[in-house]
Amino acid sequence: MQNSEEIKKLKYSIILPLFFVFLLWIVKIIDVSEQLHLFYYGVFPREIKGLLGILLSPLIHSDFTHLISNSFPIVVLGTGIIYFYRELAYRVIGFVWLLSGICVWLCARDSYHIGASGLIYGLASFLFLSGLIRKDVRLASISLLVVFLYGGLVWGVLPIFPHISWEYHLFGGISGFIAAVKYRNRGPERIIWSWENENDTIEEDIEDELNEKTIE
Repeated sequence: MQNSEEIKKLKYSIILPLFFVFLLWIVKIIDVSEQLHLFYYGVFPREIKGLLGILLSPLIHSDFTHLISNSFPIVVLGTGIIYFYRELAYRVIGFVWLLSGICVWLCARDSYHIGASGLIYGLASFLFLSGLIRKDVRLASISLLVVFLYGGLVWGVLPIFPHISWEYHLFGGISGFIAAVKYRNRGPERIIWSWENENDTIEEDIEDELNEKTIE
């Protein structure tokens, strides 16, 4: 019964990330086929015309290579955050989406900044830090998985490749860390495993014995 519930929960968690990736592909296909040049709807720092990009830029990608590189991380990280943080997931996603876009508009280079990479960096940093803060074995394992799969993301926040919006990566990661701290007292409760209870009992017995010896 419990396994079926977990499978059902996993299926629910993966639906939205898959739908979002499907939407990104539809947007790109229409962009290319109709030659719409949607990158003009990206974030352009400190210009009124660039404000709309705060909402739209994560939906727009420069080419299919850019889109392909973002698709798998979105599914993995999106599924992880919805599965473990169902009550917080959409707030965290919205928080990272808006804050990273605003920071790019305020501080980034004068260029069009597009792509869902900022969101990816935000979700990765949120899952990593939140897992550490909560000291939960399950969430810590997600943190390790994020580091293992996307440890190379750290290089993306450095201005190494001029054609890549490292600013979106940087502010996405910062937004994820802020969200982890902001919601540190909300979300999944830490599971107390049986072996932890056993250790507590042993420690209490040892403490009682020492107290008895002290009394004598």
